[in-house]
Amino acid sequence: MEAAVHTTRLRRTYARRRRDDVVALDDLSMTVGQNEIHGLLGPNGAGKTTLVKILSTVLLPSGGSARILGHDAVADTRAVRSQVGLVLGGDRGLYDRLTARRNLLFWGALHKLDTRTSRRRAAALLERVGLAERADEPVERFSRGMRQRLHLARVLLHEPRVLFLDEPTSGLDPVAAGAFRRLVLDLRAEGRTFLLATHDMDEAAALCDRVTLIDRGRMLLTGDPAGVGRFLGDRECVDFTHPDAALAGDLADLPDVSEVERRDDGTWRVHTADRDGTRRVLAWLLDRDVLTARRGRPTLEEVYLRAVGDRGMRV
Repeated sequence: MEAAVHTTRLRRTYARRRRDDVVALDDLSMTVGQNEIHGLLGPNGAGKTTLVKILSTVLLPSGGSARILGHDAVADTRAVRSQVGLVLGGDRGLYDRLTARRNLLFWGALHKLDTRTSRRRAAALLERVGLAERADEPVERFSRGMRQRLHLARVLLHEPRVLFLDEPTSGLDPVAAGAFRRLVLDLRAEGRTFLLATHDMDEAAALCDRVTLIDRGRMLLTGDPAGVGRFLGDRECVDFTHPDAALAGDLADLPDVSEVERRDDGTWRVHTADRDGTRRVLAWLLDRDVLTARRGRPTLEEVYLRAVGDRGMRV
């Protein structure tokens, strides 16, 4: 089966007067399978938006190649555009003074859909994203969450098979973000493919079949969210519960322990150097009557932070 997205040594540089060029993508090669939700992770300036723009034919690469469902993004632009949709965070792509329905009809005309088809699809999509009752209100009255759902309806008008989402839930409250994610899962169930550029580690872990972490335009790792802890080698974790913080301090002094941290839920997480170290930590805890300890692997967020540092969490 042809990959939904395949890039080979993709490169993009931006020229600057009297200064060195900026390399946004540096020989990036990656593959996204069909019917997959693939997360694209990285700090600001990593190249995520540049990659999404090249794949959606908004921007030309400086070198390498990008193929969407077998079509070259540069040589076969028309075929690619008929197969992809792009959702950007924020208000870009909507017209505030037009109603939701008029917005969709306008975009339908841009996609050269006939009037009957545009009206039928617009009505069905507004119903699907929960905006049917507000269809004839100006978009300027819509909340941010409603706008994002309308963005999704907009890109589905021409029935694309591959969708690129660039920070689609940025700035949304938890309820609106949850509703948007459920829509994405429903669409994937129908056979669509998603490339999701996000800073939200919880979103990536919950939604994505695989993730790719990039920094300074280069790929650092790719894999399923549960297994990316392998990027840190044999390091493991031990989670335990204990009311005395002094015990955690004593634990941090052990040679097998690289870090002890208090988590948001009140539990402690111990980072060990390897599996043997994990066994010794578990035995140490058991000797002190700690019976609620379990071993685990580093989370997606922990791998992210160790790979790119805390600068990557600046949004």
